[in-house]
Amino acid sequence: MKIAVDAMGGDNAPKEIIAGVYKALDEFSDIEIQLYGHQEKMQEFLKEHERLTIVHCEEVIESEDDPVRSVRRKKDASMVRMAQAVKDGQADACVSAGNTGALMSAGLFVVGRIDGVDRPALAPTLPTIDGKGFVMLDMGANAEARPEHLVQYAIMGSIYAEKVRGIENPTVGLLNIGTEEKKGNDLTKAAFPLLKEAPVNFIGNVESRDLLNGVADVVVTDGFTGNMVLKTIEGTAMNVFSMIKDVFMSSAKTKVAAFLVKDNIKGLKGMLDYSEYGGAGLFGLKAPVIKAHGSSNATALFNAIRQTRTMVEYDVTGTIYSTLKKETVHED
Repeated sequence: MKIAVDAMGGDNAPKEIIAGVYKALDEFSDIEIQLYGHQEKMQEFLKEHERLTIVHCEEVIESEDDPVRSVRRKKDASMVRMAQAVKDGQADACVSAGNTGALMSAGLFVVGRIDGVDRPALAPTLPTIDGKGFVMLDMGANAEARPEHLVQYAIMGSIYAEKVRGIENPTVGLLNIGTEEKKGNDLTKAAFPLLKEAPVNFIGNVESRDLLNGVADVVVTDGFTGNMVLKTIEGTAMNVFSMIKDVFMSSAKTKVAAFLVKDNIKGLKGMLDYSEYGGAGLFGLKAPVIKAHGSSNATALFNAIRQTRTMVEYDVTGTIYSTLKKETVHED
């Protein structure tokens, strides 16, 4: 399979992106990678590989660029060229750690939506205490949503959890302020009965305090709420570890203790780092489009490519399309 990668996206591009690409090529003998970026800026990190193709691009979409405008105007940007390769059938999927809004725009306007999907959703796998993780969507592709959008999110997330994450009959929860059926705002109240009838293993409302305990394999919400949850989890993890570091560095005694448990602390930090689970999939597009974390190192980029490979291998896009088509026929 052929995977297109944006070498210029992310805080550590192109060095860490390219390192992650080579790691993936070494690990998976069944993939070819097309690397899009500025040749001169990449050159010092490149080495010959029979399954790697370099595509020179003059432009780069920066983090501060307007997402929609940059995709439309910067036709030779690495991210746009990468998405175009997927649209043209030259690549099966694409990965970028760059501007999230721009990647969503490139996915929507260049790669295109699956017929029957009203709004694509951004869906990372977030950490749980037991290390299993859970898929949550939407995490910011759409600030607002209608009840039927949440049903589509549930179907897409359930298919991904089963096909890519290997979870049999994954549970689906609706994020709400209480577990009772009648709780919530107009959106969640209207979505609840629709989710009960959807072809998913719906377990009802779930609360945000239970997310890291693995209350459900898939959790659905609107993008505004989802993005706040994502940022809260990320910020809390960063601040907790900062507090732990301050405690361990406060005296000679605690510094000795820190030395003794440093490997355990690193392991705990890894459990709470959602980039360890791969990137965030933009579900509902005609081909897999994966958003790697903006601060991705080589390992995080490798995980995103691994995730992309699995999505292509198990035809997640095709399964989403056929399932939603059956659901539409059923409703009619």
